Amino acid sequence: MTSPVHGDPESSRHALPAEPGAPEDDDTLIDMLRTRAWDPALRFDTAPVPRSWIEEHFGPEHLERMRSQTVGSSGNGMIVLKSQAEEVAAYFADAPRGPLFPPVTPPEVETAEAIIGRPLPALLRRIYTEVGDGGFGPDSGLASLTDGRRAPGDLIDWPCSITRHERDCAAGLPGSWLYLASGGCTMQWHLSLLAAGNPVLLHDTDGWVPSWGEGPHDGLRYAAASLRQWLWTWATGGDVWTEALSLP
Repeated sequence: MTSPVHGDPESSRHALPAEPGAPEDDDTLIDMLRTRAWDPALRFDTAPVPRSWIEEHFGPEHLERMRSQTVGSSGNGMIVLKSQAEEVAAYFADAPRGPLFPPVTPPEVETAEAIIGRPLPALLRRIYTEVGDGGFGPDSGLASLTDGRRAPGDLIDWPCSITRHERDCAAGLPGSWLYLASGGCTMQWHLSLLAAGNPVLLHDTDGWVPSWGEGPHDGLRYAAASLRQWLWTWATGGDVWTEALSLP
């Protein structure tokens, strides 16, 4: 893990990489996000493919050849691969296209904004109203803006950013941080609703100890310059973790 970013990263502009794209390119970015989000093979960084299907279509020996590309496996016979893998593309080639969760309406966005007490950035509003209500994107995928979303086959609801925001505020996190996605274990991606450019913050929930006089900022591990940059990285096939871990 990279070294913590001490102090207020929302004012430490020298630590943030340059931003690709610009607001005038947001139409292109939205189109690219929609293309990935509506493709079940590409909507996340990884995708599960049945082991039996791979053996049937590529041959039993293929499993050994692709061992180095395997991200993980599950007890139900699924093999987890990078979403760009040829096996993933082949398996989902005929799957229906569309968002995992349909986009929300402007009134639903306004309801969420009223709860958190701050307006969402224009780009984030467009994502939720034009692409989908979460269920796609970097790492584990964006949380939904509305509660009660559940993916087919799941036993629990999809994370809701508004519900998580209320919980995070109760735990002492700034009200200007909006939960975006899980980073695994104790890591979480948040969006700054206050700082210029809306940086995306990677926060370790176990990375600060209040009894030692530490605050939430002591748990920060990385800051992407903006939501726009973070999403461009993913939309173009990049890995947001690769950028985070490449910092000194």
